[in-house]
Amino acid sequence: MPKQVRLIFASTVFPTGSYETSALLLAESIRAFAGSLSNTPIWHLVPDYGRQLTDTTKDRLEALNVTLIPIKTSQEDLQFPFVVELHAAAWAESMAHGKTESLVWLGTNTVVLHVPKDFLLSNGKKFGHRPVHVTLVGSRYYEPLDPFWTLIYRHCNVPESRVFPMTPHVEKTLIRPYFNSGLLVTRPEERLLQNWRDKFFSMYQDSSFREFYRLDERYAVFMHQAVLAGVILSAFTRSELQELPPTYNYPLHLYDEDVTGQRPSSLEELVTFRHEAFYEDPEWSSRMPAKETLKRWIAEKLL
Repeated sequence: MPKQVRLIFASTVFPTGSYETSALLLAESIRAFAGSLSNTPIWHLVPDYGRQLTDTTKDRLEALNVTLIPIKTSQEDLQFPFVVELHAAAWAESMAHGKTESLVWLGTNTVVLHVPKDFLLSNGKKFGHRPVHVTLVGSRYYEPLDPFWTLIYRHCNVPESRVFPMTPHVEKTLIRPYFNSGLLVTRPEERLLQNWRDKFFSMYQDSSFREFYRLDERYAVFMHQAVLAGVILSAFTRSELQELPPTYNYPLHLYDEDVTGQRPSSLEELVTFRHEAFYEDPEWSSRMPAKETLKRWIAEKLL
């Protein structure tokens, strides 16, 4: 790899069947459909917790010129949702410093269908993003800041002036900034992902947050994403943020719940989409809103 490239794609691959299939689909789709960015370096960070990737997965990823990077994990990391992914993202960013203009951190369950040219951030932009898919524990813009988000903003030192309205991907409601952690385009020199990790570990076991975990387990599941919002708002002004078009990071698993009036008629209209292991459904092909050519391609790439 040259000393510095424009982009590096990075994700995780856990040594389990579903994750390995998704990681292969992600890498295969970049190489097949990303056009001018199809030869971009791909890093898959591999958490080490007593299991190994299958030889088939390793061979196929290496044939796609994917760099496999083992990372250490602990039993404690596995006890709280998304801690391993957070560690991996921060580690990838630290490795990418000085090697690339932008690091594109992607959820393993991402598929690329066209050239993702918007990953090449505009001048002056420091972070590219998509909103969350749906509100869930998010904060509605026209309602008072609730106790959970009050704590997030206080711990992350979020200036009130940096809070602006945002629309979730498949809803019409307005929320305070809440970014989907499965698509993050960062400038490595800003250390956003490393600061996210550090801030998360300084906060998540605080007794005030544990009360919320007891009230509703979704607060634990999405704590990492809430802290991400706080860190971003503390670090950047709105003018430094670049919201990517809705054709990026589209949630296939929420296709039937899309009430925006902009739901794609087929996946081919999208640049990237996310999924929840659609291939585990034996009837996935008949249910997927896509043309037969794409369905056949996917079927050929599945493990």
